[in-house]
Amino acid sequence: MPVTIGAVGTVEAISTVDIRALVTGQLQAINFTPGEDVRKGQPLFTIDPRPFEAALSQAQAALARDTAQADDAKLQRDRFETLFNRGLIPRDQYDTQTASVTAFDATLASDRAQVEQAQLNLQYTNITAPINGRSGALLVHAGDLIRANDTDPMVTLKQLAPIDVTFAVPGRLLVDIQRFNGQSPLTVTATSQASTAPSVQPQGKVTFIDNAVDPTTATIKLKATFANNDRRLWPGLFVQVALQLSSQSNALVVPAIAVQPSQQGQYVYVVKPDRTVEMRTVTVDRQQGDQAIIGAGLRSGEEVVTVGQLRLTPGAHVSVSTGGDEGPTS
Repeated sequence: MPVTIGAVGTVEAISTVDIRALVTGQLQAINFTPGEDVRKGQPLFTIDPRPFEAALSQAQAALARDTAQADDAKLQRDRFETLFNRGLIPRDQYDTQTASVTAFDATLASDRAQVEQAQLNLQYTNITAPINGRSGALLVHAGDLIRANDTDPMVTLKQLAPIDVTFAVPGRLLVDIQRFNGQSPLTVTATSQASTAPSVQPQGKVTFIDNAVDPTTATIKLKATFANNDRRLWPGLFVQVALQLSSQSNALVVPAIAVQPSQQGQYVYVVKPDRTVEMRTVTVDRQQGDQAIIGAGLRSGEEVVTVGQLRLTPGAHVSVSTGGDEGPTS
């Protein structure tokens, strides 16, 4: 039987990305449907590129003009160098031409940077998805004026597969968690509180243990990662978490419904070979789902009553009945 720790967890997206524009312009097209899955690199928005194409052409023209002037200045410097070496012109005239060439080189470097910036701005007019994820509500519309680095995002993407579940367990269990997690990553089962069905990946793996115990609650935060291929886990969803620490071998197990409370403690009705019942006090170590692990009071192979205990008294006769598709019940 697994030894587990129960907790309430919250589903969190591993990556959440707010999409914002890096340039200001008119939104020309929206290339996806809000609420659908998008792939990394998929086009999301198109901002009117014409102003940025014009700016790029202007920067390229300025670079071509200054390149021609720089080439002419270098030719003049070469001529002046020949004349200076022959002693036909003064040194200051040659130095002035040399400085002019250096200034043109700096101008060309600035022009190339302007061209690169204009190319980047033109690329920024096509906004693509940086991750695989699910798109949220659309906050802009075609025709809107989009401002660079605006406060509100255009849309938010959340990665759903894989996905994290965050939960807290008592800090006193930290030593056990560290010991068992060191052997192999601990497994976690997450079940939606709205449904008894397990998540599509019932066994996630513990991927994060916080570096401190919260002193206000005496708990420590953990995260488990689930593949979540069928999107059963959703960001913000509350789930019941079962963290499995280890497995208990040779556990004596009975259906939890067989264990009844009394003033003297918990008990079960044991069916003897003559089909009469005996009330037996038991010690329940713990309960795992709908199974109770018995610490004392029963032996392996004994038959216990699971239905109708309130109508029984010690020594009463019982029989096994079949309840439809549920199989035999005592």
